[in-house]
Amino acid sequence: MSVASNSASCELDHFLRQKNLLIINPKRKNGLILIKTYYAEFAGPGAIIGGCFDQDLQDVIPVGNLSLLEPLNNQDRQRAYLIRRQWVKLTKQIIDNPLSHERAQVILNQFEHWFDAETAKNVPDAVFALIVGVLPETITKARDLVNRL
Repeated sequence: MSVASNSASCELDHFLRQKNLLIINPKRKNGLILIKTYYAEFAGPGAIIGGCFDQDLQDVIPVGNLSLLEPLNNQDRQRAYLIRRQWVKLTKQIIDNPLSHERAQVILNQFEHWFDAETAKNVPDAVFALIVGVLPETITKARDLVNRL
């Protein structure tokens, strides 16, 4: 996970305070892990964030080379809403697996695929656990299994 630059940190602080609608730059490998009250959600490239979707937002974790854009018109917002929904559906497909150790393995594999192994390694186990509804120890075990192979 890359450390957000000063300008990105300012954008995130502003986002947390103002709850503005922003779009995660669809032309970069980047995203935000949105930490909510009881779970976490990943919003990837092209997804809209803020507004009514993220009222219970507790924190955000930038992933990759974060770049946020303001929607220019209703068409941009609508497209970004649809992309956000696709990210939610993708996560739901992972969560639908009844086996917790498989959910843990799949989210780790997906993040390595979307970004790289180093980025996935830098996301805390507790955060991945919140995304797929498992205990942090389950993520730790899945990581250990990969390291042994």
